[in-house]
Amino acid sequence: MPATLRDLTSDGWLLFATRSIRLFAYGGLSVVLVLYLVSLGLTESNVGLLLTSTLLGDTLISLYLTTQADRMGRRRMLIVGAVLMVAAGLVFGFTTRLWVLVVAGTIGVISPSGQEVGPFLSIEQAALSQVVADRNRTDVFAWYTLAGSLATALGALAAGIATHALQTSWAPVDSYRAIVVAYAAIGIALAVMFTRLTPASEARATHISLIGVHRSRGVVLKLSALFALDSFGGGFVVQSLAAYWFYLRFGVDPQTLGALFFGANVLAGISALLASRIANRIGLINTMVLTHLPSNVLLILIPLMPTLPLAALMLLVRFSISQMDVPTRQSYVMAVVDPDERSAASGITGVARTTGAALSPLFAGLLFAQPSLISAPFFIAGSLKIAYDLLLFRAFRAVKSREVATIT
Repeated sequence: MPATLRDLTSDGWLLFATRSIRLFAYGGLSVVLVLYLVSLGLTESNVGLLLTSTLLGDTLISLYLTTQADRMGRRRMLIVGAVLMVAAGLVFGFTTRLWVLVVAGTIGVISPSGQEVGPFLSIEQAALSQVVADRNRTDVFAWYTLAGSLATALGALAAGIATHALQTSWAPVDSYRAIVVAYAAIGIALAVMFTRLTPASEARATHISLIGVHRSRGVVLKLSALFALDSFGGGFVVQSLAAYWFYLRFGVDPQTLGALFFGANVLAGISALLASRIANRIGLINTMVLTHLPSNVLLILIPLMPTLPLAALMLLVRFSISQMDVPTRQSYVMAVVDPDERSAASGITGVARTTGAALSPLFAGLLFAQPSLISAPFFIAGSLKIAYDLLLFRAFRAVKSREVATIT
């Protein structure tokens, strides 16, 4: 076991477990969600609208829960998030009315991307930072990212295998619905697990502002704007839409999609471990930019590949480096704010990311509705994310020495 994990408290291990279980559910849902919604009779444009409303709703819910978590209790807010996850899963599983789905997606917590949504990540990161030494934070976040990526991969694989098996006797839409209901069941398990968190994971400040940040407001807002741009680009190719693109372009079935995204997420998780070592040498900002730029070039190359094996190869190579910025970005945010600002700072920057990602599926859905434009989301996403990398480096390259000093 790595030295950085040996000193984890019971709360630390519990947060690793909740992260893994939650991302397993997200990964499984992302493979079948768009296929399920289309099977219900929704058009691609309606699906894009639904995904946008879902992510926007998650943004508003997350903004409130994360900015209040340090004041009202991190455990309490995590339980609320799990309950909203259950509610969304049940409604999606048992209705076909678009307006009901939009309401449930807006109020509840549901992940169309296979990545974190809702208040969980921000609050868990703040709690983890509370129970680990500063010098170990980036390494712990790297392992935390790996745990999530492996869980997402296993969830995608399990959903693909399960739907394939169920479709031998069930209609496709019913096999997809089973995954959605299982998502709700996992939310119940998470709510129970969060009740086991101890007071050690809570904020220790005697006075916490209403919005959660005070001294670090300027840097948090600047980072939030940049993160929103990055996520707006990424929202054009969230995992559920990328899976649907492979289905449209090459006729790939859900089982194969599950295996493909299993491999992609495993590679993404492994890359997170390398990120912490690189960051110790060249700094967090340099690591974020220098690993993210080539991954975005590869994103643009995916739709240019003429065959499924080449497109899948580009996807896998991209995933092998695309997530190196995740633990470094998370650690950077934790490092530049005060301890009693961490839930709010992570929440505000996370909400900015979710807001950016929430807007783009609406446009992506319109593009997917035009057969000649189904590859356009990849080009748009790659270009916007490259712009983010360059702007981030320009804005924060002057604070490289401070960031290295903070984490070492």
